Amino acid sequence: MLTRYVFRPMTCALLGCTMSVGAAQAQLSNDVVKIGVLTDLGGTYAAATGPGSVVAVKMAVEDFGSKVLGKPIEVIAGDHQGKPDIGVALARRWIDVDKVDAIADVPGSNVALAVQHLTREKNIALLISGSGTTELIGKSCSPTTVLYVFDTYSLAKTSAKAAVDALGKSFFFITLDSAFGTAIESSLTKLITEAGGKVIGTVKHPVGMLDFSSMVLQAQSSMADVVVLANGAGDASNALKTASEYGVKQNVMAMIFLDTDVHAAGLNVAKGLVVPTPFYRSRTETSAAWSRRYFERMGTMPNFSHAGAYSYTLNYLKAIEAAGTDDSLAVVARMKQTPIDDMFAKGQIRADGKFVFDQYLVRVKSPAESQGPWDYFKLIETVPGDIANPPLEQGGCPLAGGQAASVSR
Repeated sequence: MLTRYVFRPMTCALLGCTMSVGAAQAQLSNDVVKIGVLTDLGGTYAAATGPGSVVAVKMAVEDFGSKVLGKPIEVIAGDHQGKPDIGVALARRWIDVDKVDAIADVPGSNVALAVQHLTREKNIALLISGSGTTELIGKSCSPTTVLYVFDTYSLAKTSAKAAVDALGKSFFFITLDSAFGTAIESSLTKLITEAGGKVIGTVKHPVGMLDFSSMVLQAQSSMADVVVLANGAGDASNALKTASEYGVKQNVMAMIFLDTDVHAAGLNVAKGLVVPTPFYRSRTETSAAWSRRYFERMGTMPNFSHAGAYSYTLNYLKAIEAAGTDDSLAVVARMKQTPIDDMFAKGQIRADGKFVFDQYLVRVKSPAESQGPWDYFKLIETVPGDIANPPLEQGGCPLAGGQAASVSR
C-alpha cells in the first residue's frame, strides 16, 4: 500500500520560521525533500503508529511551511506489513526510484534493523519512532540513524526499581518473540535482579497473538507478584483483557500500553496498570496543546510514537535548513549538534543516534479518578534522561568515541 502527499507552500505563522537567505545556493537533491513513512497501516501496530504517524509527519511539514530552502517537501507512506523483506524492498524502491531522503517511523524492531542496514549503505536518514531495540544504537549503529522515541533499556530502567519497591519481588514475563521482546526482557531481568527482585518464569509469543489464555494461566499459576507484558500495541491489550477475564489478581505491568490501548480496553480493565512512557501529554502546556491539535485531526489522542514523529520531522527539516543540504550525513550530524526543546521532549541526540531525554512512569487511573475521556494516566515518577537511557560507553557503537552520555536540561 502506497500513499503520496505533496505539500504546497503554507504559512510559517505557527513556528515563526524563516527560509534561508542562501536558498538559491542550497544543495537539495532533485529540488525536493522526500520523507517516506514506512509503517504498519493495517496490522498489529497500526493503532500505535500507522496512519497516526503519517498524520504527525504531515502536521510537522505543514507547520514548517511546506517548503525547505525554497523547495517543496513531499511525504510518501507505505505499509511494511510487519515483514522485514517487504520493508526492505519498499525502502529500496523509495531510495532508488523515488529518491527518498529520509525514512521514518518503522515499527517492529526486526523490520527496523533490516532497513537500517540498507539506509546505512545508501546514506539515507532513518528516523525511528516505532521501534526500540538498543541494537539500533549498539554495534549496528549508523551515522544516519536516530533512535528518537523509546528503547528497551529506557523502558526497563524507568520501571524496574519502582516495580520492585511498589509492586512485588517476583516476576513472570509474557514476552513478544522478537528483537524488541528479547531485549526488553533481558534488560528488565537484569535491573529487577539488581533491585532485589527475581524472575521466576517466562513465556514467548508471536506478534499478533489473539489467544493468550494458556500464557495467562501459566502466569497466574506461577504465583509471581507481578506479571510483566513485555510486548506492545495489540498484543499487550489482548493479554491484559485475557488477564481481566481470568480474574488475575497479581499486579500487571506493561512495557508499552498506549492511550489508544487504554481507550479500547476501558478503565475497568486497565486501571492500576503501571507503564513507562517517553511522552506525557500534560508535561507542558505546549505538549497538551499539540495533543489537542492532533486529536482534532485524528479523533484520538497521540501516543509517544506519534508525538515523536512530529518532533523529529520538524527537527530534521530545521537541520536541513541549517546545513543547507539534504545530504543525510550532514543533516543527522546537525541534528546531533542541536539541543531539542519542543512539545515532545527536551534533550539532545548523542553520537550513537540516541535521543536522550527524561522518561516517565505512569499508572492508569481508575474510573473514579478519571475526569473524562482520554484522562487516563497519573504521573508516578520522572526519571532524568542521563539515568534512564542506556550508557553510551556500554553500547558498542563505533561512533560513540569519547562522548559523554549527557543531556541538556
